[in-house]
Amino acid sequence: MNKVMLSVLKKIIYEKNVLSLSTSVIGAILGLASFMLLTRGLEKELFGDWVLFTTLATFFDQLRFGLTSTALVRFSSGTDEEQNRIYLGTSFKIGIILVGILSAILIISYLFITHLNTKINNGYLLFLKYYPILALFNLSWNNATSYFQAKQKFKEILIIKIFSSGSFVLFLIGNNLYFKFQLTTIVFVFLLTNFIPSIWAAAKKWDGLFFIRKSTRYSTKEMLNFGRFSMGTLIGSSLLKSADTIIIGLSPILGSIGVAKYAIPLKLTDLLGIPLRSFTITAFPKMAQKSLKNDLEGVKKIFYEYSGTITFLFIPMAIFGIIFAEPFVLFLGGNEFRDSIPLLATIFRIFALYSILLPIDRFTGIALDSINRPHLNFYKVIVMTLANIIGDVIAVFFFKSLEAVALVTVAFTFIGILIGYQYLNKELHLKFKFIFSNGWQFFKKIYEFMKV
Repeated sequence: MNKVMLSVLKKIIYEKNVLSLSTSVIGAILGLASFMLLTRGLEKELFGDWVLFTTLATFFDQLRFGLTSTALVRFSSGTDEEQNRIYLGTSFKIGIILVGILSAILIISYLFITHLNTKINNGYLLFLKYYPILALFNLSWNNATSYFQAKQKFKEILIIKIFSSGSFVLFLIGNNLYFKFQLTTIVFVFLLTNFIPSIWAAAKKWDGLFFIRKSTRYSTKEMLNFGRFSMGTLIGSSLLKSADTIIIGLSPILGSIGVAKYAIPLKLTDLLGIPLRSFTITAFPKMAQKSLKNDLEGVKKIFYEYSGTITFLFIPMAIFGIIFAEPFVLFLGGNEFRDSIPLLATIFRIFALYSILLPIDRFTGIALDSINRPHLNFYKVIVMTLANIIGDVIAVFFFKSLEAVALVTVAFTFIGILIGYQYLNKELHLKFKFIFSNGWQFFKKIYEFMKV
């Protein structure tokens, strides 16, 4: 019996969805630890500057890797080793070109702003000054992560995350206890902790650096044609999340302190999204493989099961978040934000409801990408993004309300679900009720398994 139980346990641990979820959980724990250490180690305004810097960095990372990441996952999901090297090398080549273009633009912008002595939020200055370095330093490990996603090698993704995020957390612990370095030094160490895993990925030939010479004109054109829409989709998705922070940072009234406050419930919402991120990582290559074999019924089945299962999973999580909003935001923000607890709890409750909408929205998008309709996903996200930005501007500059910013996000996510489902329904002829019936079947299978 013990051997049987060990065998079952081992099978569960190494199941791809479980490995993906474990990777996301550990990454989220490390991210949460660094966030909490920074809220306690920096003053509110400096913490707001850090949030603005990292938000902008994440957005531009989406721009760079959006052009190649989804394409690399799709084209490497069912190819032989030689083809894998061609696409991996092509992805790295495109990535290094983008680093050069973005770096030139940002460096010129920084010199222009500093020369004119233009008054600008310090978070924006940190981004203009240091992102070109970060873009070069994180290229290799991000490219390797996309390739491992295609090949469902989640142990390798986990190792890379521990290298980058784990080393930064260790520094922050030491900094809070002993060193007391300020924001600029923290940014320097952040750059270094991104450089270390990239060196390792390059040395192991995981990133595509050594395969650039295998890149062809055809593979470059193929990835760019697919990637131009997936890049737009990822940029739009990132803007849906980061536009709130960026626009709050532009406000002379809310400013860096408003950014710092808003970041706390937003971070908690990211934690609610851990299962969603992990399951989308495993679902997309599966859908892509079915699509490449022209098995659209298989794509539909995966869409129903994943979107329904995660929606059911999110409902109790959202209820739990609504009930315990106050202690959650106090735990994350610390005493520095105690005076803002009622405001932060209200925003988090709004985001908890918003999280229930996310699974269907996200899986609709990756289903469109998997069946080679990235342009439809792109159109959906663009509509959501433009509407969200307009709503954010009104909420920040007219209402001057962080709660209004959160409500805008919820409203336009619901609109995005309607648009995305309509697009996908035209391609796959869906039945909406199957999302919930197939999702419920997953939990019935788990229950039956536990009874045995």
